[in-house]
Amino acid sequence: MNILLTGATGYVGGSLLRELERRGHAVRCLVRRPHKLVGKTAATTEICVGDAADPATLARGCMGIDTAYWLVHSMESGVDFERADRLAAERFAQAAKAAGVKRIVYLGGLGVDDSTLSTHLRSRQEVGAILRASGLDVIEFRASIIIGAGSFSFDLVRTLVERLPVMVCPAWVSTPTQPIAIADVVAYLAAAIDLPPAAARIFEIGGPDKVSYGAIMHEYSRQRRLTRFMIPVPVLTPRLSSLWLTLVAPRYSKVGRKLIDGLKNPTVVSSDAALHEFPIHPRGLVEAVREAMTQEDSFFAGKRWADLADAEELPHRYGGRSDGTRLVDHRQIVVSVEPERAFAAIERIGGVHGWYAYNWLWRLRGWIDLAIGGPGMSRGRRDPDRLRVGDSLDCWRVEAYEPPGRLRLAAEMKMPGRGWLEFEVVPRDGDVTIHQTAVFDPKGLGGLLYWYAVWPLHEVIFHRMLVGIARAAVRGSG
Repeated sequence: MNILLTGATGYVGGSLLRELERRGHAVRCLVRRPHKLVGKTAATTEICVGDAADPATLARGCMGIDTAYWLVHSMESGVDFERADRLAAERFAQAAKAAGVKRIVYLGGLGVDDSTLSTHLRSRQEVGAILRASGLDVIEFRASIIIGAGSFSFDLVRTLVERLPVMVCPAWVSTPTQPIAIADVVAYLAAAIDLPPAAARIFEIGGPDKVSYGAIMHEYSRQRRLTRFMIPVPVLTPRLSSLWLTLVAPRYSKVGRKLIDGLKNPTVVSSDAALHEFPIHPRGLVEAVREAMTQEDSFFAGKRWADLADAEELPHRYGGRSDGTRLVDHRQIVVSVEPERAFAAIERIGGVHGWYAYNWLWRLRGWIDLAIGGPGMSRGRRDPDRLRVGDSLDCWRVEAYEPPGRLRLAAEMKMPGRGWLEFEVVPRDGDVTIHQTAVFDPKGLGGLLYWYAVWPLHEVIFHRMLVGIARAAVRGSG
């Protein structure tokens, strides 16, 4: 079975790619930014570089394909997304038919198709209609909010919960919806390959719980152990609501009103055909939220910040950058030494060797931590020169130890959230780049205020610390 996957660098597409590879399928990914997949695909996966809206690229991508997944959406691009999605779908359907593709699988959005349907949801359903008009065997899944670490809609919900102890809620917070876990969406999409040939079909998919967006917020806050109060204000219009969203969650400013318009429409399953056709039993909201939080920790554990720095220029601004719920302060420096020598300097950090800069500030932080019930800086380290996973290191603990490439420390001092300090050594053209990344997962508004309040100290301490490590590496002594 030869499969074409569009949108492989997106959230759903990336999750589906891993599942298709796990099942042993030969996959061709049509992507504009191939660097996002470097080192992340199976040996049998082919990368086809091009724009999914370009007829020549689509024709090349569809050659020899049995099943093609259309997971392209333009809403975040800032262009006229309705027109862009319409044209892209028309060109894709033509290319697929000309190449002899047997089946198209598409993921759209739930919602009753009437005059009140939002522009966003109407566009998603229009794309499905265009694909079906090709006369090919089209399987269209329609889903509501997808619960998972990286899902755009779920990220919006949890961003609001994390940042607002008291929420003045517009009417859409009470809109009924039927959330579904990302694992269940991927299971449906992957299972579509095995359905027997038939005319075009539409399957509505969702979890067993029909709830409001407010209920999803309550469940997330419960699992995060955050106390949140919601005050409904029905007078907030979509325009005012989108401005409010831009204020509290700037990341969503590009799609503000379009996204809000979609949230005002009920998105619940009206047909149980999917439950009869597929051997899949979607999980409920509680389990879906719990898995989303666990997924984020798993993704984070395997993330290489050095890879991100190589793939894109990380902006240096007050507060650093955000990555999901986490806040990131990344710095790097090039040193003309061997990787082992650079890592040896990193490995000696803390304890009797100190922290390479402003040791008196580290001691002050330790005294404050002791005063509020934390371990402080008095624990030192097991060995002055060598570390291993699980070691205490002053007020940190060694969480990842991969010499001569990576050291990650998890903070054990008292603070409103979770923190990590990670070092990576990357060889390059006879030199090495030392990457230093401080990561903070804030708990609620208090965590955000803490991070931004201590940022000026980070600017001074972490910069000098990285310079100190580089000097120690050159000297060959900590």
